[in-house]
Amino acid sequence: MASTNGFDAIVIGSGVSGGWAAKELTEKGMRVLMLDRGYMVEHGSGYPYDGTPAFDLPARGNVPQPIIDSDYFIAKHGYVSSSNVQFYNDDRLNPYAFDEGEAFRWIRPAAVGGKSLIWGRWCFRWSPADFEANKREGVGGEWPIGYDELAPWYSYVENYAGVSGSRENLAYLPDSEFQPPMPMNIAEKWLKERLEAQFPGRKLIHARVSNMTEDKPEQNRTRCQYRNQCSNGCSFGAYFSTQAVTLPAARATGRLTVRPNAVVSNLEYDPASKRVTGVRFVDAETGQAEVVKADLVFLCASAMASVQILMNSQAPGSGKSWFDTSGTLGRYVMDHIFRVSISGDVPGMTDYIEYGRRPGGVYVPRFRNIDGEEDVGFRRGYGYQGSAWRYGAQPEGFGAAMKEGMRRYAPWRFSMGAFGECLPYEDNRVSLHPTKVDRFGIPQMVFNVTFRDNELKMMADAREQGEIMLRKAGLLHVKSSESEHVPGDAIHEMGGARMGADPRSSVLNAWSQAHAAPNLFVTDGAQMASTSCVNPSLTYMALTARAVDHAVRQKQAGAI
Repeated sequence: MASTNGFDAIVIGSGVSGGWAAKELTEKGMRVLMLDRGYMVEHGSGYPYDGTPAFDLPARGNVPQPIIDSDYFIAKHGYVSSSNVQFYNDDRLNPYAFDEGEAFRWIRPAAVGGKSLIWGRWCFRWSPADFEANKREGVGGEWPIGYDELAPWYSYVENYAGVSGSRENLAYLPDSEFQPPMPMNIAEKWLKERLEAQFPGRKLIHARVSNMTEDKPEQNRTRCQYRNQCSNGCSFGAYFSTQAVTLPAARATGRLTVRPNAVVSNLEYDPASKRVTGVRFVDAETGQAEVVKADLVFLCASAMASVQILMNSQAPGSGKSWFDTSGTLGRYVMDHIFRVSISGDVPGMTDYIEYGRRPGGVYVPRFRNIDGEEDVGFRRGYGYQGSAWRYGAQPEGFGAAMKEGMRRYAPWRFSMGAFGECLPYEDNRVSLHPTKVDRFGIPQMVFNVTFRDNELKMMADAREQGEIMLRKAGLLHVKSSESEHVPGDAIHEMGGARMGADPRSSVLNAWSQAHAAPNLFVTDGAQMASTSCVNPSLTYMALTARAVDHAVRQKQAGAI
């Protein structure tokens, strides 16, 4: 097994966190090795179906039914199409779903760029109340940082990445550094006026997304073209991805080496010096194992993958991770609960259709458990993501009448889905299987994560309130639905290596730095102590940039 030491820092993972870590480290003078278990995807040339119309996609964009009916887990639960399935993990080759434990849908990418290639791009800041909720309610472990400490880093990453949205001055949803919002269509404007009049204090606002509405020529990126084909990859660089944004910046320094097909198994550790001394990985193409060394290690493999690596980093024969000095590693795992949908028909405006295909929509921010509201039967809150649209009319009859009918559109329709916060529970946990290993010899993950009474009551309220709002706003034929709530389904898994001020009850400190190893930083979703009810990726970016700044300062001062 080879061993090398030609780098100042190693970044494990290349998604939103890993990409930012590589950019910040290289721009601060570090020689960086980026390891990713996926294949290499180059910006532009790596998007085989970018701009391809639906009628030219394999199976018209659908995953063929025989594959869905097979044991291909991702085809059932991964939100994939025939145009982007190559970006996702092949779970038949790299399995993780098995009988033990509760159901969990671990949706993994399998390409350099990670989830930045396949994410939904909704970008929100967390509020001061989000960081304070655990302490205020005595739930889980309290955050060792507050909003004010992260606010300048939010601004830093927003200005560079590009986030479109509107300033609203809402206490529970702080504004970002925005590019102009993508305009609401006529039906959404109609709904906004009526909903806000009927429900004072509740708002319907523009989506906040990482799809740019203004060019960034200094980054060779062009604003969104309103194609709504983001999941196929975007050669314009109109939305934030590692390929379009952080990887080019890191490469421009001349100090980045990218190693795809590198499956990290564990971190090597010296208990005497309390330092990570190496990163062990297996080349997925050759099967050869290798150890690389550096002064700094940033673990950004995504929440559950990072926890798996940490748990598999053990003293020989001990069965216990070097990094689990608190007993909390693998615990307090969370995901958003969201399988509630409400929809209805918007009356009138049939002379209008929407121009282009906007990748986004509108948002109804959290309005529950705010400002001393009376008890609603559950803690925390939820928001709704939605949009209005018109589809082409369904063909009817034959001949000329049918052709004429197909030139028309169905009525305007509006639909929204709820995203709710999951509380941190100590016994929501992951562990390593005692005997099952993958093809690289790495123990497979066992998931024991469930939503509880608080989350289910929250979704019941979201369904009821959603129906009430749409009906009172004047929508017709309002209906709702609720599917099975399975953790992992939102692909917003968090926790497992949470940060905290006390090493006895957390894995990381306030700088995303391991209590057990000051040269190790974990800056993806594993570090989160709670979930808020808004999408987390923007917070990962800000925390990563902040952690790199701290790590480099500490290294320069000789503290690492």
